Amino acid sequence: MARHTPQELAARLKDGLLSFPVTAFDADLLFDEHAYRQHLAWQASYPVAGLFAAGGTGEGFSLTPEETATVVRAAVEEVGATVPVLAPAAGNTAQAVCNATDAAAAGAEGLLLLPPYLTECDQDGLLAHASAVCAATDLAVIAYNRANAIYSAETIARLADRHENFIGFKDGVGDIEHLTKVYTRNGDRLFYLGGLPTAETFALPLLQLGMSTYSSAMYNFVPEFALEFYRDVRAQDRAAVTEKLKNFVLPYLEIRDRAKGYGVSIIKGGLKAVGRDAGGVRPPLQDLTGADLADLTALIETNRATTWGSSLQRA
Repeated sequence: MARHTPQELAARLKDGLLSFPVTAFDADLLFDEHAYRQHLAWQASYPVAGLFAAGGTGEGFSLTPEETATVVRAAVEEVGATVPVLAPAAGNTAQAVCNATDAAAAGAEGLLLLPPYLTECDQDGLLAHASAVCAATDLAVIAYNRANAIYSAETIARLADRHENFIGFKDGVGDIEHLTKVYTRNGDRLFYLGGLPTAETFALPLLQLGMSTYSSAMYNFVPEFALEFYRDVRAQDRAAVTEKLKNFVLPYLEIRDRAKGYGVSIIKGGLKAVGRDAGGVRPPLQDLTGADLADLTALIETNRATTWGSSLQRA
């Protein structure tokens, strides 16, 4: 039984930082539940608003449905009593519904509805796909606007009208005109979160478009920094945000952009750099090269010498 109603969950998530924990793997790239639970416990020791298990940063695309259910259950058992855990609903409609059923059985609080796998679709098809998932569960559902799942403002409104448990819109595209239409059409019926890669880069301008929060991948390895950055964004402290962008985020992006797929690999590299190794990434992703890991480690160490976390207390 979820601890929050969908509306209560939306109220909690919209005003706090969100993150997607990595999924820990052992040397054979099998799920390492012990290491994963350790990582989750550390993540939950800071005041994060919600954690999305087996999502993009958690390499959900490389997990079998059975592994996904296991990962979500482990997350709920480890931290679900203190931090809301959300699960993915991915793939074709039947698989997404199966994910939703498994998530509810595990005790998750909500779902992130990911784009359908490798197919083109129009608005009526997207509406039917999302409706099937919403109707199959009492869990809160958030739609991820990305790739082949670009929901029009009207489709989002139709979902909100049909399904009380449809609570959120996550954007991974960054089309300002589209976001304006979605927010203007749906207003406070939903909450809105940024989901572009390295969301910190876009967080301040997207705040003006109604996106009160975002999912921070780098929270995985520098939670103090990620929380301070979010605090500065919500305070609309442009000088503080710009300083953090200049000193850490933009140099970090330079390393991330050296190879395709590094958006996930660099997070596991960051964990290795701070002494919390969660293993490597599964193919088709590739781990950071030795040189890239060394550069990332140096960047983290240089910035840790400043005031990261000086004003934050753990939960």
